[in-house]
Amino acid sequence: MVLYREALIFAPKHTRKVKLRRMPVEKIRVVVIEDEALFREVLVDALSRKGGLEIVGTTDDAEKAIALARQTKPDVMLMDIELAGEMDGIDAALAIKRENPEIGIVILSAHDNPRYVTSLPLGESTGWAYLLKQTVRDVSTVIQAIEGCARGMVVMDPAVMAKLHPRKGSNVYRLTPRQQDVLRLLAEGFNNATIARKLALTERSVESYINVIYQHLELSGESEINIRVKAALAFLKSSQRR
Repeated sequence: MVLYREALIFAPKHTRKVKLRRMPVEKIRVVVIEDEALFREVLVDALSRKGGLEIVGTTDDAEKAIALARQTKPDVMLMDIELAGEMDGIDAALAIKRENPEIGIVILSAHDNPRYVTSLPLGESTGWAYLLKQTVRDVSTVIQAIEGCARGMVVMDPAVMAKLHPRKGSNVYRLTPRQQDVLRLLAEGFNNATIARKLALTERSVESYINVIYQHLELSGESEINIRVKAALAFLKSSQRR
């Protein structure tokens, strides 16, 4: 089955979206790595119900996860941190990224400490997400992270982001409160339309805020995906736990 999605071209210089014809998009191929059998089955069942996703493998072992990445060449791997075997999920994720940086990695964690997030090489490769297991009960959050990773985005769990605030003196600290709100939601992986809805703004206003944020953080000359990733990383690097 082939799904269709409206293709958008982002023109950074004019902050204008150009809508093109609808183009066929293959399903996002996902591998699920989780050491708890029941939880793994729940994840697979919930994600299989999503029309745009295809589960191409599952395992509870880090080394088997690396082998599955080689065999199935998925778009995204949903990776628990605590796994069977000598390696944990972070080690496995790093090994997979070294071999194939194009594979997106969604980390599932029971830890909400931001140091786990900052331990990931987010600036070296794109397509990372960090979710708390407590959030997984809301499958839409997991799907958003998977879709964001497939596009090369960095997607952070809202519960983790809620505990962060910009350090005094940082570039992010010098943004206005509203600009910080926009940047926080951008780092959670939301698109402009969703940010506008959550903040009761127009989409044009959100685009204006984002352009000012990019200028303030001295981000320019990048593709739309890369510049959003760098903005998200700037928030993480400039923040500390509340």
